[in-house]
Amino acid sequence: MTRSVGIDQHPDIVEMRARYEAAGQTPIAQGVDGLIALTGLFLAVSPWIVGFNGLTAITVNNLITGIALSLLAAGFASAYGRTYGMAWVVPVIGLWTVVAPWAIRGDMANTRTIWSNAVAGGIAIACGLAAMGVAMLRRK
Repeated sequence: MTRSVGIDQHPDIVEMRARYEAAGQTPIAQGVDGLIALTGLFLAVSPWIVGFNGLTAITVNNLITGIALSLLAAGFASAYGRTYGMAWVVPVIGLWTVVAPWAIRGDMANTRTIWSNAVAGGIAIACGLAAMGVAMLRRK
C-alpha cells in the first residue's frame, strides 16, 4: 500500500518555494519591499502632507490604496515564497493611483493631487515590476 502525499509536499513545490524564499532574502528584494512599504505609507498620508485632505473621495482612496500597498510589502518581506504570486497587484494599484484623480468624479483634482498621485503611482508601478522580477533573479 502506498501513502499519498499532498501536493504541497511534492519535491518540485518544496524546491520552488525554497528558491523563492532565497530570492526574497536578497538585498534587492528587501530594498524593493521597503520602497513599496514607503510608497504605501506616503500614499496613505499624502492628503495631509500635500494638502488635499479636503477632497474627501481622493483622500479615502489614497488612504485605502496606501494601506493595501503597505500590507502587500509586509507580506512580501515576511513570506515572499508564499506571496510572490500577488506581486502583480502592486503595479495595478500604482496604475490606479495615477488614474484616480481623473476617475474619481466626486472631487475636482488639483495640481498637487495629480502630481502626488502620479509620482507615487509611478514609483509603485516600477517597484511592483521589480518585485515581480525578483523571483527570476535566482534561476538555476
